Amino acid sequence: MSNAIQIGPITIYMYGLMMGIGFISAYLVSDYRAKKRGMDTGIIFGILWCAIIGGLLGARVLYYIVELPSIFKDPSILWDFGTGYVVYGGIIGGVAGSYFYCRKKKVHFIEYFDLVMPSVALAQGYGRIGCTFAGCCYGRETTLPIGIIYHTSEVAPNGVKLLPTQPVSSAGDFLFAAILFLYARKKRTDGKVAALYLILYSVGRFIIEFFRNDYRGSVGVLSTSQLISIFIFALGIMLYCLAAKGRFEKNEAV
Repeated sequence: MSNAIQIGPITIYMYGLMMGIGFISAYLVSDYRAKKRGMDTGIIFGILWCAIIGGLLGARVLYYIVELPSIFKDPSILWDFGTGYVVYGGIIGGVAGSYFYCRKKKVHFIEYFDLVMPSVALAQGYGRIGCTFAGCCYGRETTLPIGIIYHTSEVAPNGVKLLPTQPVSSAGDFLFAAILFLYARKKRTDGKVAALYLILYSVGRFIIEFFRNDYRGSVGVLSTSQLISIFIFALGIMLYCLAAKGRFEKNEAV
């Protein structure tokens, strides 16, 4: 398993390629669904860029928080931008960036939030394929026949069989995307689709964390991501209950 593929003089890094495919897929699908619903596709394009910028900033900031002890020992980590991004920070930053963009454009945020979140799950599925090639987010050592062995990874331990946490996460994200797309085919009260994404992702992330073996920070017996998952799950449940009561409909936009 290698992250770099050489085609003549060109080196293609699979992590970056998969991230790019994920972003493009999310945009194209969201744009297509927006057109079918008569929504402003220009807003979708703006949300894409705000989500990318906010997501990268959020992912980096949360990484700094998790790695604070290591940064004190080696401050060069601060400007090593080749690695060091935490997905939950990306989600939070991306949502925040999109929210402020929608506020500036004076459009109903929750309506667009519902529209794009299934595509976010789709993009995450491609991103985890990139993680599989890069070796990040690797699993615990295993003797199972489904394990992954790295030989030239700069992140994962080489020469040992590891649980395939990245492709399992990818499959889970694609499954969540399928569930959300199917759920959204029927008109739902504003906020329900986004809430379901938060619930599904937080549960999946909480479970997969038990099988990962890369350093992700810890709070007691939980990893940092598991602690965040608990809050995201609670937020998803609260959002869903409020959405069921019609609290986020356009005439009551927040």
